[in-house]
Amino acid sequence: MKKVLNVADIKEIIRGGKLNLSINRQYVDNLNVFPVPDGDTGTNMSLTMTSTVKEMDVVNDGDARTVCAAIAKGALKGARGNSGVILSQILKGITDTLSKEKTITTKVFAAALCAGSQKAYDAVVNPKEGTILTVIRLISDYAERSARRTPDFIDFFSKIIKRGEEVLADTPRMLPVLAKAGVVDSGGQGLIYILQGMYNALAGVEMKEPESEEQLPQQAISAASVDENDYENITFSYCTEYFIVNLKKQTTMADIDKLRDKLCKIGDCVLVVGDLSAVKVHVHTNTPNVALEYALKLGDLDNMKIENMREQYRRIHANDVTEHVEVGVLSICTGDGFKKIFNEFGAKVMEGGQTMNPSVDDIASNVRKVNADTVYILPNNKNIILACERVVEIVDCNLVIIPTRDVLQGIAALTAFDPEGDVEINKNNMSDILEEMTSVEITHAVKDAEADGFKVKTGDIIALSGNIIARGDDVDDVVLDVLKKYSPDDICVVDLYYGASVTEVSASELTEKVEELLPDCDVHCINGGQPHYDYFISIA
Repeated sequence: MKKVLNVADIKEIIRGGKLNLSINRQYVDNLNVFPVPDGDTGTNMSLTMTSTVKEMDVVNDGDARTVCAAIAKGALKGARGNSGVILSQILKGITDTLSKEKTITTKVFAAALCAGSQKAYDAVVNPKEGTILTVIRLISDYAERSARRTPDFIDFFSKIIKRGEEVLADTPRMLPVLAKAGVVDSGGQGLIYILQGMYNALAGVEMKEPESEEQLPQQAISAASVDENDYENITFSYCTEYFIVNLKKQTTMADIDKLRDKLCKIGDCVLVVGDLSAVKVHVHTNTPNVALEYALKLGDLDNMKIENMREQYRRIHANDVTEHVEVGVLSICTGDGFKKIFNEFGAKVMEGGQTMNPSVDDIASNVRKVNADTVYILPNNKNIILACERVVEIVDCNLVIIPTRDVLQGIAALTAFDPEGDVEINKNNMSDILEEMTSVEITHAVKDAEADGFKVKTGDIIALSGNIIARGDDVDDVVLDVLKKYSPDDICVVDLYYGASVTEVSASELTEKVEELLPDCDVHCINGGQPHYDYFISIA
């Protein structure tokens, strides 16, 4: 049992964090999609930790205060990119707290984590949840509670790492771009690796290099998993970083704050951290020269780095060119199952739907990717149709909009599509078939309401077909109530597309109930994978 950390322990956990992050650097790089998919989060954090250890090791026999100061200085000197700068501030907050204590217990370390979290949030002008900031904040919150009953550092680290992994797994829910790419936040993952390395150092766990790239998630390895829109929508192209050193005698902390305000007016992702001994600056801007001019008024510039993020993306995706065709289809939807279905029909798919309505530029970009003379587009949501109609004005191809109001209509429309057919005939056939089917959505009410003759409470299961047509407390019962509204003689086929929140077993059990209710109908159970909706039901 280890209840107190000494100076040697502090050094060892910093080395352990650095080593474990270095081992997993490539993994973290491959997760990187936010704020831009430039694949360097692991590298930036690793270089930050390398500088930290290098500066720390200069102090041979120093006391805790001296070692902590060296750690903070090394982290700031080596900080690269948003992730590296935020990490440096986490380490700054941690070491500031540790340096003031004679005895470092788990309670003290928990307080240090909280200080690190606060320091990191203070450094970011517009904090974004679902990133490393969220991970460190929720870890530190839990650490304070856990430390009261966990005096042993081995158990303490084990607990906070477990909590951190839970938070990390939830980051795609907080940040849609992560959900699109099928990855967790890269900075948050890097932080978890550092904490795991600290644990390993204390527990005597050997750390080895990964044997192969097979350990990397395939969706993270593939550059195609990152939606180009997330990159193209960035307003500011140049990632600009530098140090301000040898600050002028008249420079004050207020001047540093003013620099931050000025940078916010010419860019985003602004980080200005440090003190009158040295200041680290990071900003995304279209005028890096102006960002440098502002800084020169305060002192000398050092370690300058300016990168064109758009050009980085172009290099990554240089080979992502679809062969030109005469006719193509673009379908907008969510859910892995539905994406697979549309792909099997030969359609290209872009992410979008309920609560995720893409912009006109998003849609236009994906229309261009289809690379066809004529592109049929399936909005599959009533709130996306209007945006699709505006796309006609900004693309060069012949854009044919089929006004599908949900994904089931989109699938039905494709069954009437002839790739070699006349455009007008296709348009009429695909639009006409929409009138021949009925689609029903099963979801949960998000607020109390009275509508369509129903009194609905938050959390109720409701069935929608234009209006509310059924409500209840059980999903299966609501589905069966909907089907009972139709005469069995009027139904030939029922397709049940189950969502992400429904298990295959539950969907199969419901299918059996529907088959018992409608013994003369063809009933199909299909994995749609859609969020928000338990089932989409096609009735024909």
